[in-house]
Amino acid sequence: MNTKKSILVAAALGLVWAAKAQSVEEGIKMLQYERYATAQKILEPLAAGNARANYYLGLAQLGNENKDAARATFSKFPDDAANIAGLARVLFTEGNSTEATAKALQAASKAKKKEWEQQKFAADALGIEGGNPTLAMEYYSKAMEKAPENVDLKIGYGDAAQKLDDGGGKAMTSYENVIAKDAQNSLAYSRIGKLWYAARKYDSALVNYDRAKKYDPNNPLPYRDLASAYFYVGKYELAKQNSDEYLKLSDKSVEDKIQHANLLYLAKYYPEAIKEMQELIASGAEKPYMYRIIGYSQSELNDSVNALLNMDKFFAKQDPKKILPSDYMYYGKILSQNGKVAEADMYYNKAIAADSSKDKSEVYRKIAEGFIAKKNVDAYAKAGEWYSKISADNPNTKAIDYFNWGLYKYYGKQYSEAAKAFAAMRARYPDQPSAPYWQGRVAAAVDNEGKTGDALPFFNDWLNIPDSKEYIKKPGDLNKAYQYLALYYYNKDDKAQTKVYMEKISAIDPNDAFVKQLKAAMAPGKTPAKTK
Repeated sequence: MNTKKSILVAAALGLVWAAKAQSVEEGIKMLQYERYATAQKILEPLAAGNARANYYLGLAQLGNENKDAARATFSKFPDDAANIAGLARVLFTEGNSTEATAKALQAASKAKKKEWEQQKFAADALGIEGGNPTLAMEYYSKAMEKAPENVDLKIGYGDAAQKLDDGGGKAMTSYENVIAKDAQNSLAYSRIGKLWYAARKYDSALVNYDRAKKYDPNNPLPYRDLASAYFYVGKYELAKQNSDEYLKLSDKSVEDKIQHANLLYLAKYYPEAIKEMQELIASGAEKPYMYRIIGYSQSELNDSVNALLNMDKFFAKQDPKKILPSDYMYYGKILSQNGKVAEADMYYNKAIAADSSKDKSEVYRKIAEGFIAKKNVDAYAKAGEWYSKISADNPNTKAIDYFNWGLYKYYGKQYSEAAKAFAAMRARYPDQPSAPYWQGRVAAAVDNEGKTGDALPFFNDWLNIPDSKEYIKKPGDLNKAYQYLALYYYNKDDKAQTKVYMEKISAIDPNDAFVKQLKAAMAPGKTPAKTK
């Protein structure tokens, strides 16, 4: 979700002209709600002769990731504590923590005996990502000694505390102190909701998010945080619904739109995800990973030709270090959809090599499913190969994985591998009745004229297993076994046994074509049909 860290600012300090104060406060509110483009628009006409408005304008530019513009803005008032603290923020974002900290402390040093605003500006700078949250809390505390009622100091203190591993409790206390002073503070409820969600106290999180929305319907943050929370627990439809609301209230930045399009894909709104990403590219906001979402979505819509084109663009444009295992997975799937089985297998192997998880069973299953979707002999054989990797890597392989290994090797006409799979399944799960049945099917496929009788013991083992609540033999499966047995006994010239199985087949289907063929074949000079 939105990875930008909140830029926390103070409420208007009453140091500007009354006619302008409301507009500056409006700009501050937009900053608090991370609507940086709107804040910049409000503050630009006010900044020329007003150091404080100029500072907030620089924060808006920094929020819009325009460090050079922010640096130039803050430099216009070189002796103003707020703007000095603004320069500290720029330095922190550039990773120059030593010089940044010195700048922040310079801003704090401008506070006279009863002044506290300068200490707050310093604390705000120290509290950003890459700053020094412990030192930030120290300066917030100093400022609160002089202004104990100021709620923005408490929110800033809580935000800094959250950046410490053990700071959650201090953050919660600080936000609750805000509510004690201002029972309708939407921003504080947003922060409390986020803390509860991180603690997995979902009911408490939702209550506070609802209060944040209630006390300021124009606050986009609870919707963004809810979208983020639902995203991380895999509830993509709920994430999308909240992202929709967030987008209505936010500045609709490129980042906002990208995250919304990502959620559209995850919530399986594939045409909408494609449309939003294409609009972003057309607007000049192209990012390599936009082609990823387009390609993924087109693959899910079975538009494999265009999916391949967009994934080719993605791989050509994306930094190789930022390519994910899922990218290789999808590319393999798309290649398979386009009938390029060998190339698909190569990229699936790249996905496995890039996947750091110990148990890759689920990845193997997804790869196999990608081949199965192609529905041809070569692809089925590849699917069986990937199912075989599960048993090779995992001693606790499920019966269904052994079964799929054998089944798709059978469909891929690799009968020796299929026999190996069903033998392994029977050894590992001796109570699974489908194993001997499919051992019989595989042997019958090899001995399709019923001459060697290799399938005979397997089918007999299966037929001797009594039906139960858990397993009832299907008529179609019985028919396959009976056909082979009838054919085998016919080749042995055992007419009595041949008739036994012909009668069993006819009991299932009185019009069975195989029985008719076999009866005809029993006439002198005729040859029976082969089993399938």
